[in-house]
Amino acid sequence: MKVSAVGLSKRFPGVQALSDISVDFLPGEVHAICGENGAGKSTLGKVLAGLYAPEQGHVALDDKPVRFSSPREAQAAGISIVHQELLFAENLTVADNLLLGEIPNQFGWVSDRQMLDTARRWLEKVGSDIDPSMEVAKLSVSKQQLVQIAGGIGRGAKVLIFDEPTSSLTATEATALLGLIRELSAAGTTCLYVSHRLDEIFAIADRVTVLRDGAWVGTKPIAEVTPGSLVQMMVGRELLASSEGDGAFGEPVLEVRGLSSVGRFRDISLTVRAGEIVGLAGLVGAGRTEVCEAIFGVDRRATGSVSVAGKSLVLGSPQRSIAAGVALVPEDRKRHGLVLGMTIRHNGSMAVLPRLSTLGWLNRAAESRTVREFTDRLRVKAPSIESVVGGLSGGNQQKVVLAKWLATDAAVLLIDEPTRGVDVGAKVEIHGLIREAAASGKAVLLVSSDMPELRALCDRMIVLREGVQVAELGRAASETEILSAMAGV
Repeated sequence: MKVSAVGLSKRFPGVQALSDISVDFLPGEVHAICGENGAGKSTLGKVLAGLYAPEQGHVALDDKPVRFSSPREAQAAGISIVHQELLFAENLTVADNLLLGEIPNQFGWVSDRQMLDTARRWLEKVGSDIDPSMEVAKLSVSKQQLVQIAGGIGRGAKVLIFDEPTSSLTATEATALLGLIRELSAAGTTCLYVSHRLDEIFAIADRVTVLRDGAWVGTKPIAEVTPGSLVQMMVGRELLASSEGDGAFGEPVLEVRGLSSVGRFRDISLTVRAGEIVGLAGLVGAGRTEVCEAIFGVDRRATGSVSVAGKSLVLGSPQRSIAAGVALVPEDRKRHGLVLGMTIRHNGSMAVLPRLSTLGWLNRAAESRTVREFTDRLRVKAPSIESVVGGLSGGNQQKVVLAKWLATDAAVLLIDEPTRGVDVGAKVEIHGLIREAAASGKAVLLVSSDMPELRALCDRMIVLREGVQVAELGRAASETEILSAMAGV
């Protein structure tokens, strides 16, 4: 089915999200949509899927104008969206979430058996063996992402909109998903693919549309663009790559010895020196995030020893860790990094309120000055620091989380997936900020599922597998060496 945007415009308070966008998405093609954070990619997908109503223009199916008043109407017309951000009732099961709104019943009674069978079939279509009777809250982020994808594919949509679908998937899971999308397009499904990952775009797309600041920049066959020309279309400016460190490091700042947590990881020992960036590499479930959380004091069951600048740190207390100079940029920004109903100013100052206060009174001018300094450096796109964080794009939310913790001037930065859901321009800027933090003498422990990111930023990499420390590799290690250590082959 052909779906078209015809002169679409959409405005939010203070932001022109879409401005007169017209583009056709053809039957059976994989059509990539690119652009920096705030370019309007997700907004376009949500208008096409009935989540937003445009102020001007319309959506057309096979050249016939349509107007959706809800996502349900769009689904009935054959359009489904797989969201970048995870949207679940986490206390319910996988089957409950997949079939909300269309729960099968017999004589008015819910048919649990039919629900489980249907959910299992949908999950099998994405190659997943997730138990449909399991609570969603007990699944990892990557598995929750697969459940969301299964919901879209299982309904047999004629048009599928994928919004950063591989942002939380392992390399193996991402490869399987790309293969599935190829199969869907070969069978006639129109696939719109929003992604910042250029390697995926060039591997899967037939055509690519670029948006910038809510406006259409161009639509081209993928064979007619190069990674360099595509980036230039996306950002409209020259990008400066972050420089490598000079290899001159100071004294040990973070020292971890025999850190263990039952059922999560065991006997982790590592040292990060001033000015050094050490990567934690491993497959999803290897224990990387859990190690960072234990160092930060979130895991009250953790045992072992952690010291910062030679001073022993009491485990199990985030407050003590922050006071000792430890900061954690968490993997899941919505649940653990931000208060979505609060402003950029409130979120950005949250970790430094004592420094901005005198006798219990907050200096609002100093607060605004501090937050504005870091949001400007990270190029946060928002009308002002008084904008509510929940209304920002995913990448701009991630920048606010980084700004909050960079403002603390902590001696140790624990950074978990810093560029998840972030565009190519912002990624270069964030890499530069991480390098800048290390160059100023901070010790950085970095978790990333992005192999090029690990190799570009890290001076050393410690590889975890199933909660065990299995290897230490230098900057020169190849992807093959790193992946072999991660997978144990």
